[in-house]
Amino acid sequence: MTAHAAPGPALPAPREPGRYRVGMVCLGNICRSPVADTVLRAKVAEAGLDDRVEVDSCGTGGWHVGDPMDERAAASLAAAGYDGSRHRAQQWAERWLDDHDLLLAMDAANLRDVGGRTDRVWLLRDLDPAGPGDVPDPYYGGDDGFREVLAMVERCCDVLVAGLDELLA
Repeated sequence: MTAHAAPGPALPAPREPGRYRVGMVCLGNICRSPVADTVLRAKVAEAGLDDRVEVDSCGTGGWHVGDPMDERAAASLAAAGYDGSRHRAQQWAERWLDDHDLLLAMDAANLRDVGGRTDRVWLLRDLDPAGPGDVPDPYYGGDDGFREVLAMVERCCDVLVAGLDELLA
């Protein structure tokens, strides 16, 4: 699960010294953002930062609130050694802007839905060493789309954890 990450953009300073809150945002909070949430939690724990970094996720739409992760997303995570079984979907609320040090939207539409880019609201793939862009929504596709999303998320989370390690050192 661990990889050496390329340097990414400078992360915004923590609101509370020594602690950092990251929120992942997608449309329904059952595919992309819970995959990113699960992967980042695991990588944060592996880096020994789990006592200082909090991670959660939400969707801009509320139709899946309380539901577990999409079965295909959970299966792609499990095949890679991650456990997403604790996830329950929750909906975006304006307070997330003040409650998190960094919000990472999965695509441009999600970014618009949360008010647009700021110093604390980015696209997840702003951290991608393979290049910026959207994390595609795999919901209406097959298993390959979920594997593609997982690969993107892992690359971005490696860069994010390296930045968090440096920021919180």
